[in-house]
Amino acid sequence: MLLGAEILVKCLEKEGVEVIFGYPGGAVLEIYDALMKSEGIRHVLVRHEQGAAHEASGYARASGKVGVCLATSGPGATNLVTGIATAYMDSIPLVVITGQVSTSMVGTDAFQEVDITGITDPITKYNYLVKDPRQLPRIVKEAFHIARSGRPGPVVIDIPRDVSASLLEYEACDHIELRGYKPNVNGHAGQIKQVVQLLMDAKRPLICAGGGVISAGAGQELTKIAEILNVPVVSTMMGLGAIPGDHPLALGMLGTYGVARANLAVSRCDLFVALGMRFDDRVTGNTAKFAPGAKIVHIDIDPAEIGKNVRVDIPLVGDLKIVLNQLVGRLVNKENAAWWEEIASFPPIFGEDQGENPEITVPEIMKSINELAPDNIIFTTDVGQHQIWAAQLLKVKKPRTFISSGGLGTMGYGIPAAVGAQVACPGHTVLVITGDGSFQMGMPELGTALEQDLPLKVLIINNQTLGMVKQLQDHYCGGRYAAVHFKKNPDFHYLAKAYGALALKITRREEIRGKVSEFLQHPGLAVLEVIVTAKDNVYPMVLAGCGLAEMIGRE
Repeated sequence: MLLGAEILVKCLEKEGVEVIFGYPGGAVLEIYDALMKSEGIRHVLVRHEQGAAHEASGYARASGKVGVCLATSGPGATNLVTGIATAYMDSIPLVVITGQVSTSMVGTDAFQEVDITGITDPITKYNYLVKDPRQLPRIVKEAFHIARSGRPGPVVIDIPRDVSASLLEYEACDHIELRGYKPNVNGHAGQIKQVVQLLMDAKRPLICAGGGVISAGAGQELTKIAEILNVPVVSTMMGLGAIPGDHPLALGMLGTYGVARANLAVSRCDLFVALGMRFDDRVTGNTAKFAPGAKIVHIDIDPAEIGKNVRVDIPLVGDLKIVLNQLVGRLVNKENAAWWEEIASFPPIFGEDQGENPEITVPEIMKSINELAPDNIIFTTDVGQHQIWAAQLLKVKKPRTFISSGGLGTMGYGIPAAVGAQVACPGHTVLVITGDGSFQMGMPELGTALEQDLPLKVLIINNQTLGMVKQLQDHYCGGRYAAVHFKKNPDFHYLAKAYGALALKITRREEIRGKVSEFLQHPGLAVLEVIVTAKDNVYPMVLAGCGLAEMIGRE
């Protein structure tokens, strides 16, 4: 005979859960009591429940496993909501466990009661309110299966306290049958044949790697197809690392904040093969003008995404790893020499000449990171100008090494995501790229890093401004700035010291290389603040005298 909470923990162990990120409270007392007796599960005590969800997300994205987080009822559960929505938008597999008031009190507006299943219904793949403790084994098994299969995403399990405290006999669940939920994984043979024919006939083919390539573990298959056909590859932000960023076939990120050659390749291609992407507005801009001369092939595990935002000539539903392997054996080598000659004429990402600008620029910092970073580095970012500079300029060489909030654009994501990534990959260097605004949203999780002895590296791009909002005000509000300039920022040097971190600061160009090197090589937690001007904006293709920023990406 076991308590419901003890059965829950046994089920989690059976699913292979090794780490849970959480914060305790009254409605999860029995769960925490049972969890502390587990020898197989490590609990990471966070500083804020939103941090727990982001840390579970970072863990999932770095490891490829399902991330798990835990919070109490009421405000504990609602504090998870932004993290759940972030995971949902970016298709990250999470199982989110929340406490709830006892079943007899549900619906009475009891102390710390909220309808978390109702609140999260639009931002989860599925959610459960557990009313019968005997159903816990089945529900847990279903939750993990739903979270990790098909298009991954978050699942919530809401557990009333009397369910956790119930005493019953444990009966394991070894088999589940979910009617109506059977993701299609094999590509249709007829459509595979059509895609092969288009790839062989195209004069200017282009492949786009989305986050689905990374979720499916299909990076090698993507690279192999690109090499067989000598086809250029562009990436969405979520797809960075699917093909090595320094691979000669990789053109970089496309979209509103993409790089010159990637966007120009999209505008000139005659075949656009989309792999595991959503065609969101930051990628397409005006959908009517996206890839205007191209036939479009869309391959995705989620049939609901195909044709949702852009016209598609050939839809192909299936698991990308399986589908790409179906394609590989049917392809023969191509040169596409004329296409590559045209691409060679496109402008690069950034002009190399910084002119007489006496101030430090973020591209200079990113260049030093590319040169000095170890091979095992994982990047996480917050949201703002620094995120875009990172996505444009960093050489992301492996899948699961660029972790950022793409769909929801969540400030405060970078530091907790880095905590999760570092827990998942203790032998890696995890570098957070953040701004002075985002840092102050995610800063509490440095306490988690301190307690867990995690050697995170935190790079703060400090322009004393909410730079991306200011940039939008430049364009949409005629340069009238409202609530974007910080009149007083905290002293980040002393904040770093308070968390036991090495504190470094760059104020002059000649300090860049030495301090970036010291920062990356430090064995423990380190914070590097870089003082930059608020005048610099981050547009697509910021090129010396090129003028393409006015041509592409501005509305």
